[in-house]
Amino acid sequence: MAYFSSPRPQSSSSAIKIVNPAEHDDKAKLQAKRDSPQRQCRNILIYGSCRYQDKGCIYYHPPVEGSNNPPRPESPLPASLSAQAVNAPVFVPKAPFHAVATPSPTSASPFAPSPTFYPNHDEYDDYGDSVANQTPQTLEHQLVNQYQQMDYDDHASPMGNFYQSSQATFVRQPLDYHLYSHPTPDAFPSTHFVSDAIREELHKRSEASQSVSLPGHNLPDELQGYHSLALLEPSVTERRKLFSWYSTVYRATSSNDGAPYALRRVENFRLMHQVAFGAIETWSRIEHPNIVRVREAFTTRAFNDNSLVVAYEYCPNAQTLFEMHIKQKPPVFQHGRLSTFSTALPEATLWSYMIQIASAIKVVHEAGLAVRMVDATKIMVTGKNRIRIGSCGIADVLMYDPRQDTAIAQQEDLAMFGRLVFALCCNNLAATNTLPKALDMMGRQYSADVKTLALFLISKPGPHKSITQVIDMIGTNRLVHEMDDMHSSVNRLEAELTSELENGRLVRLLCKFGFINERPVFAREPRWSETGDRYIIKLFRDYVFHQVDENGNPVINLSHVLACLNKLDAGTDERIMLVSRDEQSCLVVSYKDVKACIDAAFGDLARASR
Repeated sequence: MAYFSSPRPQSSSSAIKIVNPAEHDDKAKLQAKRDSPQRQCRNILIYGSCRYQDKGCIYYHPPVEGSNNPPRPESPLPASLSAQAVNAPVFVPKAPFHAVATPSPTSASPFAPSPTFYPNHDEYDDYGDSVANQTPQTLEHQLVNQYQQMDYDDHASPMGNFYQSSQATFVRQPLDYHLYSHPTPDAFPSTHFVSDAIREELHKRSEASQSVSLPGHNLPDELQGYHSLALLEPSVTERRKLFSWYSTVYRATSSNDGAPYALRRVENFRLMHQVAFGAIETWSRIEHPNIVRVREAFTTRAFNDNSLVVAYEYCPNAQTLFEMHIKQKPPVFQHGRLSTFSTALPEATLWSYMIQIASAIKVVHEAGLAVRMVDATKIMVTGKNRIRIGSCGIADVLMYDPRQDTAIAQQEDLAMFGRLVFALCCNNLAATNTLPKALDMMGRQYSADVKTLALFLISKPGPHKSITQVIDMIGTNRLVHEMDDMHSSVNRLEAELTSELENGRLVRLLCKFGFINERPVFAREPRWSETGDRYIIKLFRDYVFHQVDENGNPVINLSHVLACLNKLDAGTDERIMLVSRDEQSCLVVSYKDVKACIDAAFGDLARASR
């Protein structure tokens, strides 16, 4: 750390100064060396590579192993060390440093000073004044904070931390997941807690359900029984149209049941036929795991225009198929270089998507309706390989025509289904516009069954073309495999739920403890909680939570607490010894006796509260 400090004046100490054998006192030569183009590029030191190496960067870039670049010219080494350097005392830092364990070399090798080691240290002398008066602990804390903020920067970029922007960036702080999903102790079985991954996902969904809308959107305070509106779609320059109208999605809370719902608003729409809402009533009766349920529809002028609003079930943290698989994602800086995500959709996942979509279409067609929303921008991924078709029913209101044939609309659903399969396979919404190229790409990445099914879906309508035939082409084996995966997922979630099953029972016991212990006055008795059976409850509380070891240190043992509470709830005959705090009294009781005391004391409190 010596190179982080600024040069200090010579003191009268008798200690011999440790100097670099390759250094000279010539300041002009040192300044020339700092301004030399042979100075190593800082991008190499920070990121491992320089994106401007072949674009005019004047600094030195070390050759990569295996390349044919000539090595950097080495400076001549001194023939021998001076006597002062040989007899120099051992350097002992004043401030305590954290020791870092380094692996020991396998074989001893003679020491040879690197010719580029000392010049690299001199290049950072310009930063000595900013950190000279700071302790190593302060520097370490600052570095940790920088790395923590880097992961949650909404405007993060590979060079963002090096080339600072003049505008202040909003740093999104992470949720305190560690307060709920802290790693369990090794001595405590992990089956008593929900897994950290599921708990974190549920907390993310809860955060999304309770987020507050940013100011500046001029949203109404109340909308036909809904309040706390929040914009769900990000503000983009190019807005997508729903048929011929612009639409926006909000999250709002219902005043009737307090649950969040998704509201899709169609701007500047004037309802011409009130009977168009009849389709919404039919859609509200359809319940399917792969369809976002429709709640209701209404018109409003709360947005200073004629708007149509359809309320749907809210799926927090959901992404559309377009955002998940088709939209180009920006490259991520990893391992010193920019890397892009693999956009190829696995065939097993593709079949799972097609089975779920086909199942949803079948239910809708059997109800005498048409989906009309089999589109990558309207189908949402709500979980791991779990999709739901959204925005259902709104097309029946916007494109209402009493003379329209439902069979034609159902045939169009199958054609849209086929175009969606091509879009997922080719990562392009307009893949069917260049069908030969799309078929060639699909044939190289997927099996022939996928290609056959996609061609059947986009074929001409016919009397024998139906969703039932599509399900037959998918095959029984794939349907059975999908059903097995769903059952396995249900078993896993039931196991996770079982791990939390006993938590409510233990919480009820702790609540009874809180009602009874340390209660100041009850039934005109100031020391009610300290007398009678309540004294046994107090001693049991100390036995469970206030134990100490032989040195008087508190014992924090979660296994002991849960074991005692479970035995208390069961009322076992196992006996324990309860000792008072002054060690003047000792009682031997069973868990059954303690449970009877708690039930009696809590019963007295419950009767008095009526």
